[in-house]
Amino acid sequence: MAETQVVERKLAAIFAADVVGYSHLMQLDELGTLRSLRVARAIVDRLIAGHRGRIFTTAGDSVLADFASAVDAVECALAVQEAIAEENAQWPEGERMRFRIGVHLGDVIVDGDNLLGDGVNIASRLQTLAEPGGIYVSAAVRDQIGTKLPVTFIDRGGQRLKNMARPLRAFEIVGPGVDGLSGLAARAVARPVLLGLGAAILLLAVVIAAAWWRWSGPPGMGTVASQQVGGPAVPAGAPPDTAGVRSVSAPRLSIVVLPFLNLSNDPEQEYFADAITEDLTIDVSRIAGAVVIARNSAFAYKGQPADPKQIGRELGVRYVLQGSVRRSGSQVRINAVLIDAETDAQLWAERFDRDIGDLFAVQNEITVRIARALQSQLAIAEARRTVAHPDALDYILRGRAQLTKPISPENYNEAIGYFESALELDPQSAEAAAWLATLLAVRTLDELSDFPNDDLHRARQLAAHALAAAPDNALSHYARAQVLRAESRCAEAIPEYEVAVALDRSRAPAYAHIGWCKFLTGSVDGVIPYFEQAIRLSPHEPAIAPWYGRLGVVQLLQSHTDEAIVSLEKARSENAGLPFVHAWLAAAYALKGEDQRAHVELGEAQQLNEGYGSLATVKKSTWFAKPEIRALAEATYFVGLRKAGMPEQ
Repeated sequence: MAETQVVERKLAAIFAADVVGYSHLMQLDELGTLRSLRVARAIVDRLIAGHRGRIFTTAGDSVLADFASAVDAVECALAVQEAIAEENAQWPEGERMRFRIGVHLGDVIVDGDNLLGDGVNIASRLQTLAEPGGIYVSAAVRDQIGTKLPVTFIDRGGQRLKNMARPLRAFEIVGPGVDGLSGLAARAVARPVLLGLGAAILLLAVVIAAAWWRWSGPPGMGTVASQQVGGPAVPAGAPPDTAGVRSVSAPRLSIVVLPFLNLSNDPEQEYFADAITEDLTIDVSRIAGAVVIARNSAFAYKGQPADPKQIGRELGVRYVLQGSVRRSGSQVRINAVLIDAETDAQLWAERFDRDIGDLFAVQNEITVRIARALQSQLAIAEARRTVAHPDALDYILRGRAQLTKPISPENYNEAIGYFESALELDPQSAEAAAWLATLLAVRTLDELSDFPNDDLHRARQLAAHALAAAPDNALSHYARAQVLRAESRCAEAIPEYEVAVALDRSRAPAYAHIGWCKFLTGSVDGVIPYFEQAIRLSPHEPAIAPWYGRLGVVQLLQSHTDEAIVSLEKARSENAGLPFVHAWLAAAYALKGEDQRAHVELGEAQQLNEGYGSLATVKKSTWFAKPEIRALAEATYFVGLRKAGMPEQ
């Protein structure tokens, strides 16, 4: 009998890096290129080891390494690109090493010290998609990272790679140290990949006379800054007058939305770029605590080369939002970049590609998505600043930043502590009261509260205080709606959510909650579009896991089991700590005959929440209070739980 060959396999995050244009550099200067490569390789080798990786193959200008963790692999890739960029600044252009990096998480074959198989090949192919200085990752890596790292994933769709039978979904990473979308930042070494320009954007040194500003706006909402004297700001390139430059530090959450560039060949498209800018200025001004430079002052920079640090000094703002619009035929591409005006660091970037059907609808969707992203990114940026004596707003911003992390009891508790501190310093703060009420209610809704009755009682009082103090504030109505939903008063919660959306159209969670409340009041048809709208407006929302989970609930009750499994698995991937997701996934797997997977998921649900110990307990949930919902559950969910092994009593 032939001896069976045993093949050792393992799951690994594969890191593949390759020097851009290496052969061409060798033709120009062999010795200089080898010298630069040795320096670059020393950096790469050190950082791989420092991030717990292992190099298993090198071939001239390429490096292959494996990591036990996708997070470690991506952190290493970011560190490598940042370190190489710093090293390149010291060398002539012709001697600079620029790497492309690809990262994939997959099954590999272990052959001694070497690794083989599709997992390695995919990582190697992914790096060929990246721009010089850029990073591409697979969907498997994106799913593992979630919100664990301060990076943005730009979905590049299915990519056909060499010798791969099927397209592979790829994501471009935007984060610290990555050149891939740094063009709009107009740095000293400008390579405008984001804008897709053929030549670098030249920086012009500009200084203007600064004016004192008057801040005005409705209470509890962002403000739009208008100049007190002298009309609009002096355009970039005006003669310097440093005597009037502001010496005071810029206000917190102060930002200017610069005119978006029209990169289309058609000058007639200028109106669309201007409309995006104007809508964004309005939407960003709705962010609580934001100070937004007025449209007329921002448009003084239209058509001028822009240095974010200089603009920050001139306008007295901490942040600059830049962007571009490119329209070609029926396609439109919109890029946006948020820059810290004090350090010139790129904090966030996103690219939106859309078919132009209803141009106005596209404009609305993109501006709302950008405004929603800025709500989180500005809070994160402010929370990172060191403050010797924090005030109420500092604590509010820290709490908001904490809420950008995945849902967990620990993250909830830390955010609650920040909002409590804010209220101690300013008991009249409507914003602190609204945030704390919202969080106490959500902690109860997510089954993560040890004392749900106490949390709801406190949340009810805080929401009432916030609404009385700021009746025209979207957050106040949102907090009230969250409390009502936690009290199972969904019919009353729906109009409060609708008011919140009317006051702030970027409040994506409100759409998801409207959908869920309509479901709990007995309406199943027409619910799914609300969840889809929320996910579309805020695809990187930290709390997106419950949205996917509840979408899966509705799909399962409608007997769309395959679609339900996809949604529930996305929810689990985003946050594995939600008990209801595991329970519904157990039922869905069981209905498909996947008994082993169903049993595992049911065990996870029961470990996270004792309420999933029996069907009798599950049926007591307010989710099934309406006869029409209960009837659907009897035909689907309850059947699946029985098949998964849940006892009746």
